Amino acid sequence: MQVQVVDHPLAATALTVLRDERTARAAFRAALHDLSTMLVYEATRELPTMPVSVTTPLATTAGVALAAEPVVVPVLRAGLGMLPAALTLMPDARSAFIGLSRDETTFEPRVYLESVPADLAGRPVFLLDPMLATGGSALHALRLLNSRGATGIVVVSVVAAPEGVAALEGSGLDVSVVTAVVDEKLNDTAYIVPGLGDAGDRIYGAV
Repeated sequence: MQVQVVDHPLAATALTVLRDERTARAAFRAALHDLSTMLVYEATRELPTMPVSVTTPLATTAGVALAAEPVVVPVLRAGLGMLPAALTLMPDARSAFIGLSRDETTFEPRVYLESVPADLAGRPVFLLDPMLATGGSALHALRLLNSRGATGIVVVSVVAAPEGVAALEGSGLDVSVVTAVVDEKLNDTAYIVPGLGDAGDRIYGAV
């Protein structure tokens, strides 16, 4: 499984803002948008294209268009913070939604929403979730998307844990990961260390 860590000074700067416990909610959302834009830009590097012709003010020349409609799938609720950046880069993409909450005892995902097209075959699919921790939520979402025909799914995460990466790698699914960093470990409550805390709470406030 390919894991791409986006190593760029602007990405590292945005990640630092996200890590800082002093960062206010508005600044956190802004930094998340900036970093998500960079991550999605890299994640879409292999998007299939087709040739088209375009007429400039001076001549007709060759150009390209996307060969298939991309699908972006934020994992609710934290993944919603990455969606605007993805749609800025791919304004014609379709959005699907998977809602998962974490059982604070077992750390397993609990499903409360699945709004996904019935047929994803042949379409580029990007799963958006700021945190790839245990991998449980990502695996649930990936298996659902795979059952709808999606292949070559790209998981776009701000911060990943080695345990989550290993879980995806051992799943046998056709998937790759684009992230800003692979952190040290998970702690006893399955939070990424050093991480950036609870991304959903920092984007929207604790509930």
